Amino acid sequence: MFRFLRGLVLPEAACEEANSSSRYENLFKKLDLNEDGRVDIAELHAGLKALGIPLGKDAEEKIFKTGDSNKDGQLDFKEFMQYLKDHEKKMKLAFRSLDKNNDGKIEASEIVQSLKILGINISEQQAEKILKSIDADGTMTVDWNEWRDHFLFNPATDIEEIIRYWKHSTVLDIGDSLTIPDEFTEEEKKSGQWWRQLLSGGVAGAVSRTGTAPLDRLKVMMQVHGSKSNKMNISSGLKQMVKEGGVRSLWRGNGVNVIKIAPETAIKFWAYEQYKKIFANEDGKIGTVERFVSGSLAGATAQTSIYPMEVLKTRLAVGKTGQYSGMFDCAKKIFKREGLKAFYKGYVPNILGIIPYAGIDLAVYEALKTAWLDHYASDSANPGVFVLLGCGTVSSTCGQLASYPLALIRTRMQAQALLEGAPQLNMVGLFQRIIANEGILGLYRGIGPNFMKVLPAVSISYVVYEKMKQNLGIA
Repeated sequence: MFRFLRGLVLPEAACEEANSSSRYENLFKKLDLNEDGRVDIAELHAGLKALGIPLGKDAEEKIFKTGDSNKDGQLDFKEFMQYLKDHEKKMKLAFRSLDKNNDGKIEASEIVQSLKILGINISEQQAEKILKSIDADGTMTVDWNEWRDHFLFNPATDIEEIIRYWKHSTVLDIGDSLTIPDEFTEEEKKSGQWWRQLLSGGVAGAVSRTGTAPLDRLKVMMQVHGSKSNKMNISSGLKQMVKEGGVRSLWRGNGVNVIKIAPETAIKFWAYEQYKKIFANEDGKIGTVERFVSGSLAGATAQTSIYPMEVLKTRLAVGKTGQYSGMFDCAKKIFKREGLKAFYKGYVPNILGIIPYAGIDLAVYEALKTAWLDHYASDSANPGVFVLLGCGTVSSTCGQLASYPLALIRTRMQAQALLEGAPQLNMVGLFQRIIANEGILGLYRGIGPNFMKVLPAVSISYVVYEKMKQNLGIA
């Protein structure tokens, strides 16, 4: 489609600065469908669609937000020309950042090198597919004209933003907070977009966790009470909880689970930025391994800070009706009976679980991304929403599967004091006892409801996240 644009409204002479005004004027006339000297967003949408450049509502709105200097809802020729000139300058910087050998052309090896610096590993064959979607003359290299024409109406402003759709987003909240923190560009940090995205993700996580809270509490009950003698399953577990405390009891412990999202997200984001600075090289760049280590350490820092709330959530979920009047009553009773150290029971397996979870999560995501690029990226390197959601869901599920035994041990240690007559075992002792009495499958008690909540949790969190972004003006 960009070859069509290149031949129709961006002739070869357009690369000369002297002809830029006539080039913009030619293009403006193509978009000004009612010939009134102004282009509104409907005309932009229809005009670009007619030229074979369907951008989508979000990109078009971003162009108007940037270019409409007098905020009258229309772009006159002066505003249109100024937007494209400013955008070309940004595209020039992005082009130069990719053109490592300064020969005026981008090659596959340069794309591989640049994306590796940004923490994204792809093969040279995959880079060639990305090039192919931009290359207009079939040379398997991209010169400035081809680059400019391809991204002329793409509101992305730098190379990080252009490849951002392949970033492993942590928006998908499936109830466990062991993921690598989200990462933001310098522009997003300066504009304040980072906190809007974090807020959107936090609200999405709160709604998602509330929607799947009954399954989450059922998982905890099966982890703590399930055994060979007590064959609690999904149906009997739900009936038992409703019988004991009514329908409201299905959400017991959810308040703490929602409240801890905000401090954990904030601490994780702050710690991630600090650890990245420590591991960055002299140029301020950070590689994939360093990014993973920084993320894991940030997760450990956040978990350490909010871990007492994890214990409160488990105690409230496992507790009987009337045992605790709320979160503060629960905290007071635990402190009075067991002391301060009770708030860190299960801490070691919880921290150890971060490594397999984050490691498997990222590894599976990279493998799925690579498979998609190899087999399906024919015209574009952009995978689209559903591919990313699928990759994120599968990789998060695999991460949970890898770390689940440690999560079960953590929950048992947190709840041991509530089980009358049960010995107070440490992590190794619990592992040995579960394997001796229940076998390897005993380490996976409660994984059924855990997997059942993944699809609704992902769906809810994604929909709410997108709605929140729209309301905060970052869609």
